[in-house]
Formats: sequence, structure tokens, C-alpha cells
Amino acid sequence: MTAEPMESGAAWFTERFETIVSNIERVIQGKHEEIRLVVQTLIAGGHALVEDVPGVGKTLLAKSLARSIDCSFHRIQFTPDLLPSDLTGVSVWDRERGKFVFRRGPVFSNIVLGDEINRASPKTQAALLEAMEERQVTVDGITRPLEPPFMVIATQNPIEHEGTYPLPEAQLDRFMTRVTLGYPSRSKELEMLDAHGTHSVFEDIDPVVRADEVVAMVRQAAMVHVAPELKGYLVDLTEATRVDPDLLLGASPRATLFLQRAARVRAAANGRGYVTPDDVKALVGSTLSHRVILRPEAQMRAVSVTEVLARIAGTVPVPGTADIR
Repeated sequence: MTAEPMESGAAWFTERFETIVSNIERVIQGKHEEIRLVVQTLIAGGHALVEDVPGVGKTLLAKSLARSIDCSFHRIQFTPDLLPSDLTGVSVWDRERGKFVFRRGPVFSNIVLGDEINRASPKTQAALLEAMEERQVTVDGITRPLEPPFMVIATQNPIEHEGTYPLPEAQLDRFMTRVTLGYPSRSKELEMLDAHGTHSVFEDIDPVVRADEVVAMVRQAAMVHVAPELKGYLVDLTEATRVDPDLLLGASPRATLFLQRAARVRAAANGRGYVTPDDVKALVGSTLSHRVILRPEAQMRAVSVTEVLARIAGTVPVPGTADIR
């Protein structure tokens, strides 16, 4: 089967994508692939969990993405006393109108930053489940849709556990990707000293795309061709995690869908109208690592999730080039 060529907007898509990435790179140095991954997640209609130690730029990355797009943005500082209504909104009595009026919470934004999400109680964390999966919020029996584009970027520190509530599997599964920034290289850290030495470069960046352009990019990425043989490859990858002897919990069917959507965006960002196995392989770690759980025996052998997924990606048969276009 031959893929239909993408619309003449393929070059426009790539140009817009690279413009967003370059704008964020003015603030976050030396994290090109991580930035691309977050932007791909946005255009794939997903949510990102940015997990790393303090001070590496997790919050700044989310804020820079929001500022690069002319859209609404809210930052929510998750704390133990945060209530679900603090996220979704609440109905209050309006004396002048003589009726209850709904005051929208910060989740009614295009990009929502959930800072230190694991510091809030499970009840508050669960308030995001409907919004993340169904793009809507139900309060007092009334369902209100969220305007596209909509993305939740959550941050958490994987080292500090005191006073935190680990995210349940149901919530982890709603994040399309998990991003780890890591420490910058020496040369990039020297660049940071110059760029951020006297003032924050973040204050200097302006929006480079509009929200409606992002919505158009989402629609265009959804048209990228995925051959039947490659869909079989996607299913084989996630199925392999469910039967692997080192894994107690494998990837869900939602993971297969997310992997396909993310691969489509990666292909479009590279100017292609079809997905290749390399697109899929490049996203296996970030898309599946937070969805699988190691068996205790594997943990005792010091086996990591990264190693297991790399082994699976290296052993599942890859369809031939002639089959994917």
C-alpha cells in the first residue's frame, strides 16, 4: 500500500514545529531532543510528565512552551491542602443574579502546568483524570468542554518522597510521554551562565505561533500515513511488554494509541507523510517507560525499565521498508 503524499502544508508544518523548538531553546540550552519530545506531545494531543531532580529546568520548560504559543496558560502549585475545586472551579452564589454562577478553575486553559503534582492528595490528583482523557470537566452534574489545544505538563521530583503521594497507574497511563531532562553538559552549562547571568532569557521570548495554528498542526499530523504492517509492529511492541518475564505490568492499549499518535507527529516534523519503524523506536522509551512495572526479581538483579524496553525494541521484528509506504 502506498501512502498519499501529505498536503502542500508539509513544509509549513515543519517550519512551525522548528520555530516553536527554536524559541524554547533560547531559554533551555542543550536539551534539543527533550524539547522536541514535549512539542511532539502537544501536537499529538497528549500530556507530558517531566520528571527530574530540582533545578534542571522542568518548570521553565513548561513555561517556555506556553509562552511560545499565543494561548492561555495556568500554573498550579500542587500542595497537600489543594482541593479538587481549586483545579476545576466552583459554583458560587451571585446575589445580583439570584443564582449560582460557575467560576472556572485553572484547568480551563490551553496549557496547564501542574508543578510538583505528587505533592497533592490522590483525591486532588484524580480531579485531572477526566480533563486529561476526555477534554472536559464535570462539576455539579454539568459537563463543560475544554478548548483545544489542551495539554497538561506535570513535574515531579523522583528523589524526594517525604510528604508526597505517588501517582496511581491510572493517572500515569494518561500521560503520553515521560521526559527526563538530566544535567546539561559542561559547555551548555557555561552557555547558561552567559544567557541567564544577568536576567532571565525567559522574559525575552514572545509567542511564535497562534493556538489555532497548533490545532491545525494537530489535524495535519493525524493525516500522516501508518501502514497496516507498521500498525502490527506497534501492537507487537506493546504486546511484548505484557508477556516479558521481567515485567509485572505491561503497556496498555492506550499506550499503543499514544505511540502511534506520537510517531505520526515525529514523522510530520521530519517532513514525511508516513511513519517509519525508526519513528516508533525513538519513542518507545518515553512513551512506555512510565506504564510498565518491573517484577521484584528483576529489580533484585538491578535490571532497569530502560534496559527491558531497549531489549524488546531490539527483538520485535521490524517490517520492511517496502511495507510502510
